[in-house]
Amino acid sequence: MTLSPPQDIEAELFTRLPEDLHYRGEPNDWVKATRPGQRLHSFIEGPSFDDQGRLWLVDVPYGRIFRIDPEGTWTLAHAYDGEPHGLARLPDGCYAVADYRHGLLKLDPEAGSVETICGRINTERFRGLGDLTRAPNGDLWFTDPGRSSLTDPTGRLFRLRQGETRPELILQNIPYPNGVALGPDGKLVYLSVTRANAIWRFMAEAPDPVYPMVGTYIQLSGGLGPDGLAVDRHGRLAVAHAQAGRAWLFDKWGDPIARIRTPGGSWTTSVAFTPDGLGLMILDAETASIYRVALPAA
Repeated sequence: MTLSPPQDIEAELFTRLPEDLHYRGEPNDWVKATRPGQRLHSFIEGPSFDDQGRLWLVDVPYGRIFRIDPEGTWTLAHAYDGEPHGLARLPDGCYAVADYRHGLLKLDPEAGSVETICGRINTERFRGLGDLTRAPNGDLWFTDPGRSSLTDPTGRLFRLRQGETRPELILQNIPYPNGVALGPDGKLVYLSVTRANAIWRFMAEAPDPVYPMVGTYIQLSGGLGPDGLAVDRHGRLAVAHAQAGRAWLFDKWGDPIARIRTPGGSWTTSVAFTPDGLGLMILDAETASIYRVALPAA
């Protein structure tokens, strides 16, 4: 069987962080560790749409959470002393937050408060949370990469079942687990393994007694590796390819449909399907830009 090559698509700029919201202070510890010698005005990640079609996202090093309306206007919705990496909208309108420094948090935008859902596991603190997603059944899946890599494959993946307060360890010994997403029916889990430049896949309710059997679903090359993930209602997988200035769209079999290039920076961090399912939003942290693209028909 001969597969058609993926379409090459260029995304268009939707909006960019206004200069009056640029951070202008001295580099903090997160910036010094992850971007040595640089000064960052922001580092955006974690897009999530609300019921009004507004896009929420985080600014990792400076503990800021932004809200962007459908016209592209930015609002600083909340700021706190943390390092948020990802958001997952909850049924009550609040957000679960994967925070690198503090663990799994809950943001109440109306009250302007942040509380801890889970700050540690077995009395030990997490290595540093990376991303999260909410499953169709309400479970929260979140990654704990810390500074893991191929030379220190100690990253972990957890699941917090709905109604529980203690997460369960699903996978460990991962070289930087990052984005996580579930299929439309919640049966399959997709995991970005950034430092292996791969996406793993396994069953959410695996029959194995200890750890689920995991396979490499997609092997990428170039850039740094896959970062944020998103799955649409057709089972198509969108992948932000970190430090490659592009995102990928794969069909439900894992075959590439499109390579989507961003005409700006190369720090592609995350992706989100638009609420109507017809488009994709792509975040670039280097220029604090959000790009959008109309997708090929499913």
